[in-house]
Amino acid sequence: MTAPIYAIGDIHGQLDMLDQALERIEADGGPEARIVFLGDYADRGPDSSGVLDRLIAGRGEGRNWVCLKGNHDRMFEWFLEETPRHDPHLLIGYHWLHERIGGVETLASYGLTFEDRTRLDDLHARAKEVIPAPHAEFLRSLTALHETPELAFVHAGIRPGVPLAGQHEDDLVWIRQPFHDHTGPHPKLIVHGHTPVDKASHYGNRVNLDSGAGYGRPLTAAVFEGRDCWLLAEAGRVPLLP
Repeated sequence: MTAPIYAIGDIHGQLDMLDQALERIEADGGPEARIVFLGDYADRGPDSSGVLDRLIAGRGEGRNWVCLKGNHDRMFEWFLEETPRHDPHLLIGYHWLHERIGGVETLASYGLTFEDRTRLDDLHARAKEVIPAPHAEFLRSLTALHETPELAFVHAGIRPGVPLAGQHEDDLVWIRQPFHDHTGPHPKLIVHGHTPVDKASHYGNRVNLDSGAGYGRPLTAAVFEGRDCWLLAEAGRVPLLP
């Protein structure tokens, strides 16, 4: 029998939702459950700092957790570099502190707010003072891909036609349409987030678990046994079928 593996979709600073998802997973699989977090821990929601604290603590306790890198996590990581780095995949005029991205809410979760016309280098210096070093180390430690014999877990998706070993991080954390439009088989069933949907969805060759927690909708936790998938609801497992 295939050992279950659990996955949690995009969290986006929703600590209460994360705790509820972890409770459901522990009720189904016990404290040793293997969990893959699909990235986007920060931005938009009210407690990005608390979410990182929870994930760091779990890994420190030796939990069987794999934390993947999302595009929002990478933007946060790059902001904390010695000189803040801009992600060139963003639309022109967008940046991590743009009102639609969520960096402002992330900094606020560390108690850091700022006025209009604040200089970036001043804000960056303040952020480096208040954001704990373990949080920056956690962001740098994130991996972009996790595989089992039948599944591949990523944040955004994969580039169709490219072997998993040859995938580029930019695609793994950012890709959308070329991946979504591909209806043929992938090397494995791809489990991802990144693109919010009204509810977790199975498309046959991929499963999207981003149910929009960043916009206040419920966070999704799922369990896989081989390629079979169930969502974890309050009453237990609910099959997620193509």
